[in-house]
Order: sequence, then structure tokens, then C-alpha cells
Amino acid sequence: MSRRSLPLALGLVLGLAGTAGAQSLGAGISQNLTAASALPLDPSTLPAASVRNGQEIFSSFRDGLAEPTCDAEATSPRWQKQFAHAPSRLANQDDDALVLFGYVVEELRKANLPTEFALIPFVESGYRPNARNGSGPTGLWQFIATTARNHRVPMSNNYDGRLSAVESTQAAVRYLKTLHGMFGGDWRLATMAYNAGEYRVLQSMRKAGMNAQNAKPAGLPGLSPVTHAYVEKLHALACVLEDVEDQPGVMASLDRTVPVLKDHTLPAGTSVQQWAAQRALDPAKIARLNPALAAGNRPSGTARVLAPVSASSADVADITSTAAATAVASTASAAPSPQVAKVVASAADRPRNRRHTVRNGESAWTIARRYGMPVKALLSLNGLSGSSVLKPGAVLRVED
Repeated sequence: MSRRSLPLALGLVLGLAGTAGAQSLGAGISQNLTAASALPLDPSTLPAASVRNGQEIFSSFRDGLAEPTCDAEATSPRWQKQFAHAPSRLANQDDDALVLFGYVVEELRKANLPTEFALIPFVESGYRPNARNGSGPTGLWQFIATTARNHRVPMSNNYDGRLSAVESTQAAVRYLKTLHGMFGGDWRLATMAYNAGEYRVLQSMRKAGMNAQNAKPAGLPGLSPVTHAYVEKLHALACVLEDVEDQPGVMASLDRTVPVLKDHTLPAGTSVQQWAAQRALDPAKIARLNPALAAGNRPSGTARVLAPVSASSADVADITSTAAATAVASTASAAPSPQVAKVVASAADRPRNRRHTVRNGESAWTIARRYGMPVKALLSLNGLSGSSVLKPGAVLRVED
């Protein structure tokens, strides 16, 4: 992958960005919750976004697509076959793909970018932060060294920020946001520019007499077949993932709680393995998520670790485990602690046989959590299955 980025101002010089483009430029918590399922915890006692359900990640991805429906006629069977394994990667509990996919989807949604871009690491690295291509492209997003430096990824003899899922993802989001604005909000053109370099795509558009508003990506002349195939691959991947909704086994495997990831500061003199052990996290897994730091290398400035949100606060696990343990103990105690009393009161105050209207972005998991009930109970109550898609406006029965 070339990633030969020339100054992005070229897009403006050639007058191809347009008004629309210019405007656009501007981890043990789940176990504790399960243990305390007999007495649902008040969501206010837990971090708002420390864990999420895999189906919620999938739903967020689908909701953020620029093209939410697969165009079967424009989809290459070759690429669909090549990426047919993607759903099983997300469904595999021993694979990091789902939790990394969730992190990338969230970063793109925050930047108001199409989630088609979350498929780029599938194509580039198979969602493996340590992916290397000889002495060339490296990391989750497979940046070459020049492009990485151009987009503020720290690079030195002792540290390769391309191997940092944090550094590379934030650089990729910045770059894609600029490209998305430069090419009038067309994710296909932005993706082609990500692959071939924005200068080549701008030059091709100029040669064809096109601009960002009327360009037809498939008809751009002078670009490598690899660049055209790049867009086809992403669309094929999106189609493969759309078909997941018709695969009950995969959807059932996605119905599991995974941690939300964020970047943390690694104190000076502390290895990533030590940092993880101090927070009761699996050192091997945290090192696997952070290959840039795994060998003891660090940047000259602040080192950043990608790890569960809950790792930033030692009392997160304590609050949850304490509430869970106390909830169990309270069955034999006449005087529960104030925290458990709050949980009990909150559960008692909920009216039974309520109805809930599904809002945009909600999943069965988020709704079930809100009302303190198991996902399976919610689905069963409404005659739904794990593969059912909740549409905004639908009315569900919810009970304690």
C-alpha cells in the first residue's frame, strides 16, 4: 500500500473540495454483573461505558454506514469469498478482533465519519496491531513510515508508533476526516485516496473533468486496478457483515460483553506488562493489544496504552465486585449496606409490565441493561431471537 501523501492543500488549489468539503475539513466487569444478575445493579453505580455487548458494536457499525444496504450487483464474489471469515473472527472469543473493531467504530462515530472506514484494518492487517509487511507498511492501518510521520505518528529508533493501535488509529481518523471533507463526503473517493494518495485521485478527477460532487469513483482514469479493487473489497466486506444478521450462530456469539477500550498514560519506568498486572488485567493480552510497547520500547514523550476503560480507575472493579458480593450477602442480612439499599430501592421502584420504544442506536443489550433484565428474557418476552434487528420506533414489553 503506497500511502504517498502530498500536501492536502492541493485539493483546495485544484478547486475540487467544494463547499461541502471545506465545511467538513474544519475487563472483569461482565463477570461481576453476571454474578449479581439475581439483583440487577443500578446503572448509576457503574461507569456509563466500561463494557458493551458485541451486538451493540455490530449495531453501531451498521447505523454508521454511508451505504447501509448491500448492492449485490456491485459486489465481487471473489472478495466476498476472501473475506467470508470476517464474521467468525468477530465471533471468536479468543480473538481481539471484536474489541478492536469496537474501538475503531467508536472513534469513527465520534469523528462523524462513515463506518465503512472501520473495514480498512480488516483489509490491511486483518485487525492485527502487530502486522508487518517486510520493511514497508506496518501496524493496524499499514502506514508506511513517511505517511505515519506526516500524520504525527511518533517514530524513532526505539519506538514505532505504527504498532500502537492508539497512535495509528487516531492518525488514520484524522487523515480520513480530511480526505472525507476534501472529496465532498464520498467515502469511496476518500478510501481511494487513502490507498493511492490524494494527489493521484485529484489528478485523475481533473483529467476526467470531474469534481468532488459529480465524480464517479469506478470511472476515474489512470488509477491502479489495486486502488479500484480496494473500494470493491470494502463494499464486499460490508455485504459479508450484513449477511451476519441471517446467521443465528454468529449473532449468538456476538451476544457477549466485551470491554470498551481507551488510551491510558503509561507511567515512566513502568512496562506495559507491569501496568496491566497492577490493574488485575491479563498482561499477555494488554501486551498483544500494544505491540509498540511490548518489547519495552517507548516514545520520547508520553507513552499511551490501549486497555479497558475501567483500568483508569482502581475502584471500578471494586465497586462492581463489592456491589455483587453484597447483593448476594444481603439475602442473609436484615440490614443491607447503603449501596445495596440504593440498588434494592432502584429495583423496587421500577414499574412492571412497562413498554419501551426503541430509539436510534439502541440494541437489545442496552435496553435489557436499562431495565435490569437478561437479554434472553427481553427477547423471549417479545418473541424475538438473537438475530432479530430492533428498528427505531418498535415497541417492546419490558419487565423486571
